Amino acid sequence: MTRTLRAEGGALREAVHAEWTKLRTVPGPGLLLLTMIVVTVGFGILEAVAQKCPTSCSYETPKLSLTGILVGQAVVAVLAVLMITSEYSSGMIRITLTAVPRRITALAAKAIVLTGMVLAAGAFAVAWSLIAGRYILPGNGFTGAHGSEVLSLSAGSTLRAAAGSVLYLALIGLLSLGLATAVRDSGASIALMIGLIYIVPLIVQLGALDPLWDRRLEQWSPMNAGMAIQATRDLNTLPIGPWPGLGVLALWAAGALLLGGLLLRLRDA
Repeated sequence: MTRTLRAEGGALREAVHAEWTKLRTVPGPGLLLLTMIVVTVGFGILEAVAQKCPTSCSYETPKLSLTGILVGQAVVAVLAVLMITSEYSSGMIRITLTAVPRRITALAAKAIVLTGMVLAAGAFAVAWSLIAGRYILPGNGFTGAHGSEVLSLSAGSTLRAAAGSVLYLALIGLLSLGLATAVRDSGASIALMIGLIYIVPLIVQLGALDPLWDRRLEQWSPMNAGMAIQATRDLNTLPIGPWPGLGVLALWAAGALLLGGLLLRLRDA
């Protein structure tokens, strides 16, 4: 048993090293991560500049500063999808599975490398988004004098929103990777993710469904539930709490990876 575990651990380390080598030797992943950082910070800055108090004093300042996550997540989804579908389109998947015969190990290696990259880039983007908001928002009237929530980088709720936003991006990446492994096609996988993270919340926002179903979608759709992690006040009025909401997104990601791993084992490359 011990030898088997060591062998599997060694195989996983080699697979992770191989995935990291593949990703750092091509420009695509690095450019996508840079794009994610730029759009996340950029849209956060634009939103902070555009909102003025007293017109919008009720806005939660941490959530306002982190608005760019709504855009950056799409870039993370594209990166995760291409990690697996590009190998199917080029035929490289056969080489990958020849080098790593245990297909679950190959998928786990991709998930580990993807998670590490997104966590690092996401932490950088989130930190600079909050720093920008800390300097921009007071000048727009978001101060205690106007009854607004002052953005404090040391506040527990702000730190939770920041750390949760980084985890949110990583979970969106894992969800995308799992679905793309199951679907195999880049266009279809990206369209499916766009529907999950944008179309479903739009349906909720428009109130097109019965209020009961709207509330259920807010509690169980990946983005609506996951983004609850950014809330910093009036938590008892939310459809779902911050950490339970992120847990729902984690369940979506785990389910997608399980489905993708199962189909990866059952189907031919």
